[in-house]
Amino acid sequence: MKISENVGSRSNPRSTPNSASAAWCSTQGMVISRFYSCALRKCGMMFHSRFLSVSSVTCASKITVRDALNSALREEMERDKDVIILGEEVAQYDGAYKITKGLWKMFGDERVIDTPITEMGFAGVAVGAAMAGLKPVCEFMTFNFAMQAIDQIVNSAAKTHYMSAGLVTVPVVFRGPNGAAAGVAAQHSQDYGPWYASCPGLKVLTPYNSEDARGLLKAAIRDPDPVVYLENEVLYGHTFDVSDEAMSPDFLLPIGKAKIEREGTDVTLVGYSMAVGVSLAAAEELAKLGVNAEVINLRSLRPLDEETVFNSVKKTHHLVTVEGAWPTCGIGAEICARVMESDTFHYLDAPAFRVTGADVPMPYAKKLEQACIPEAHNVVRTVKMMLNIK
Repeated sequence: MKISENVGSRSNPRSTPNSASAAWCSTQGMVISRFYSCALRKCGMMFHSRFLSVSSVTCASKITVRDALNSALREEMERDKDVIILGEEVAQYDGAYKITKGLWKMFGDERVIDTPITEMGFAGVAVGAAMAGLKPVCEFMTFNFAMQAIDQIVNSAAKTHYMSAGLVTVPVVFRGPNGAAAGVAAQHSQDYGPWYASCPGLKVLTPYNSEDARGLLKAAIRDPDPVVYLENEVLYGHTFDVSDEAMSPDFLLPIGKAKIEREGTDVTLVGYSMAVGVSLAAAEELAKLGVNAEVINLRSLRPLDEETVFNSVKKTHHLVTVEGAWPTCGIGAEICARVMESDTFHYLDAPAFRVTGADVPMPYAKKLEQACIPEAHNVVRTVKMMLNIK
């Protein structure tokens, strides 16, 4: 897999001004005033927005992940006036990756809010808005920048329901690109799935294809708990088949339920996000060797659907986990531990193996970058070693 293919449109407003920069919110006070306006509306004041025409997605056989996310946001904002979006460049610029394209024109300043470049600040505003009864979708330009806001995500959003004895809910969605992209080096390429999945009080979702993107995002927005929604920049421009059911405004995917993308009998490949595509490509190569691989798309890292994984391993008797994150304390390590600690262990005919990202900060050089990211041939080699295929 070439990681440089189909990379979505992107910008870097931190270093490159754009034509809308003069209209950005330049102070925290502007963000607070907009939040206050939303809170007043919540209390009964008349809300007015500019319903200008924007392009919409109709029932189609194929759709990009970008358009799937955009349509899910639009439909949930049409369905529930308490849903708001805030983040850097989400309004007039249509989002750094164009996920929020057209939403500001449709819903106006009070519901699609440009913020200053202060992740700690606008994440805190989102958490407070959720506590006040709104349903914020907080976009990070990349989850690498969300490290600036991790106190708000973990200490405020994730723990408040528990610390209030269930009296306060925090229905906020933190979303944005996560994991490796192309040529963005060490500070923009980290996979934060294992970080957030270790935190009680959070739900962590990792869509792979367009149906995942729509169904999981809509479910996340409607969920009463804080959700970390980890997208991938490379996948934004990928086109996937979708069913008519998936294009319904009422389409939801259950949180905490994995999907078997490819059935098999000889080995179980478990992955999430980009690693699902890697696993499917590896399964095609393994089929040429007479190995029938089952591929599981986790979709959700917390809660983790261990039942689907266990049942698959009991059928195939072999397990390989695939992920782009670092090996230490990763999702693959967690899955292997759960298999070892359950009766599923007795069904294994060989030790479980992990295929992960390299245990180094992401290099900038293209060849080194590719060497750090799991590809199909890495999975094939691991399965061949496991099954003793020469």
